[in-house]
Amino acid sequence: MSRIAKNPVAIPSGVEVKLADNEIVVKGKLGELKQSINSELVEIKNDNGQITFAVKNDSREANALSGTFRALVANMVKGVSDGFEKKLQLVGVGYRAQAQGKALNLSLGFSHPVVYNLPDGITAQTPSQTEIVISGADRQKVGQVAAEIRGFRPPEPYKGKGVRYADETVVLKETKKK
Repeated sequence: MSRIAKNPVAIPSGVEVKLADNEIVVKGKLGELKQSINSELVEIKNDNGQITFAVKNDSREANALSGTFRALVANMVKGVSDGFEKKLQLVGVGYRAQAQGKALNLSLGFSHPVVYNLPDGITAQTPSQTEIVISGADRQKVGQVAAEIRGFRPPEPYKGKGVRYADETVVLKETKKK
């Protein structure tokens, strides 16, 4: 059995977990998340405030899926109770961001402004014009939205201009010599 799957997932107060046939539903103060599960290979039990994972057969696929489902459920529980957030920085002259409801307006040096519509369950704040904070309950969605926004203008290797993660270090190349 996977070493990760041996650790149970603790359910904090205020979080509700329901196990159906092929689906697990986690509800909390920040929303509700659903995940389909493969009940033929992995057995999931809710034991007194802890979720445990066990393989049903000794196949390699079942072993791998047990650890994967444990990680997914742990992220779901953390997401509905605390939430996830990613921070982005805009580096460059004239690069600006402004959150307006479910849209994020970006000025990234193009001839036109870039408008990014946020999906359901994701919020964006702009504490300053060059900072973006993306938050939500679903870890995968938060990371995907951050990657899509970064994809509009990734940091270039000579001056470091562009959209980057707050903890990202950009290694700058040396310019061409004559």
